[in-house]
Amino acid sequence: MNILLFDLGSTLIYAKEPWPPVLARADRELVRALHRAGIPMDGAALHGDFDTFLDAYYAQRDKDNLEPTTFVVLRDMLAENGFGSVPDPILRRALGSMYAVTERNWRVEEDALSTLASLREAGCCLGMISNTSDDNNVQALVDQCGFRPFFDLILTSAGCGYRKPHARIFQIALEHFGIQPGQAVMVGDTPEADIAGANRLGIYSVWITRRAGPGSEPSTGTGSDPSAALRQAQDISSGQVPAIQPKAVIQALSELPALLASLRRTSP
Repeated sequence: MNILLFDLGSTLIYAKEPWPPVLARADRELVRALHRAGIPMDGAALHGDFDTFLDAYYAQRDKDNLEPTTFVVLRDMLAENGFGSVPDPILRRALGSMYAVTERNWRVEEDALSTLASLREAGCCLGMISNTSDDNNVQALVDQCGFRPFFDLILTSAGCGYRKPHARIFQIALEHFGIQPGQAVMVGDTPEADIAGANRLGIYSVWITRRAGPGSEPSTGTGSDPSAALRQAQDISSGQVPAIQPKAVIQALSELPALLASLRRTSP
């Protein structure tokens, strides 16, 4: 197994500050950027409507694992408020201003760069599969963190239209490397996206627990919806839905080289 696929957030990088105040600052920067561009929409209304549109967007993508992007959300929200002819470059710059705030909150895990270097030196090819509502956001983070030289593929849900655990985003990565699922390893922190998605295709799944919060242990992947949890519990008891279980668990990225060496020794 010489092809490793990595998640980004909370796997290779972590948040320095709690997200609520950071996201509030990012929203304010979006409003300022649109005002600078001459869009005279009331700031409070713009902020409130954008959040409403985002909530609907998040709810829908959690159902179908498709990624229309925040660009589409912002464009549609402005159009509904009478600003339907805003040029795309203005929208992109406004989103760039918003994401610049959140990008400053990410930090590289202390063992990330050394582990990636070790894996490359051992002959591994590396790919990144990241769920994100904006491709430019991840591309900026990849450069900011110094990851790009290590990766042969940077694949985002915003770039391809499919979110983990949708099979298609994993298939695109496999096709890029020209391999079968059993030849790849997926490393991520989110059971519902990274582990379940990999398991369904037969990719060897590695759950990294360093940033896993309370209640994030491998389970049925129901999120915070009690009714969905009950339905899946009933399905599992009847044998319809398997629980999410990784093939391996690590606490830190630095454990990966030893894990891979062990897999190679035991592989037929």
